[in-house]
Amino acid sequence: MRSAVVLAGGHSTRFGQQDEAVAELDGDPLIRQVVDSVSEGVDEVVVNCRDEQRAAIDEAVGDHDLRYAIDPVPDGGPVAGIRTGCRVARGAWTVVAACDTPFVDPSLVETLFEQCRGDGAVPRIAGRCRPLMAVYDTDAAIEACETTLGTGSRAATDFLDRLSPAVVSEPAPPETVAEIDTRATLRLLCSRST
Repeated sequence: MRSAVVLAGGHSTRFGQQDEAVAELDGDPLIRQVVDSVSEGVDEVVVNCRDEQRAAIDEAVGDHDLRYAIDPVPDGGPVAGIRTGCRVARGAWTVVAACDTPFVDPSLVETLFEQCRGDGAVPRIAGRCRPLMAVYDTDAAIEACETTLGTGSRAATDFLDRLSPAVVSEPAPPETVAEIDTRATLRLLCSRST
């Protein structure tokens, strides 16, 4: 069984007052676009979020059948979100994706699942490993999150350093993992598409 964990639990501080997960690009909420893309290659989708986000996310994703992994401590960062999501995920392998990456391509997700070795597969795109768009052995990810958080770190790079995944070089163009984490970026992309 394959799972997906979509990380949506942040407070969107760089985005302004609106939750970036439900902000729209080309008429669809960002999280809907991410869920649409990752759901093609998995058996279940788990959304990691804060409890007060759940109703808005339910409305944003429409008819998708989701499971939720509610953060026990709100906005604990992506490593805490991965841990919470993977604890709920039922698959042996879990793809992790951020809710603000609407251009993720289903073929990238499939490539990462196919390339899994050791603790998973992480893409190196534009010269950087992308731990928030990667596939992990679910149990290994939970353990790496626990260790990372136990040291006081919330950094996704520290989490990744505790794992031994395959590194997949340039499996997709950089825009595939582009994050829309400010309203200015969203406005720019909306103006380009009209």
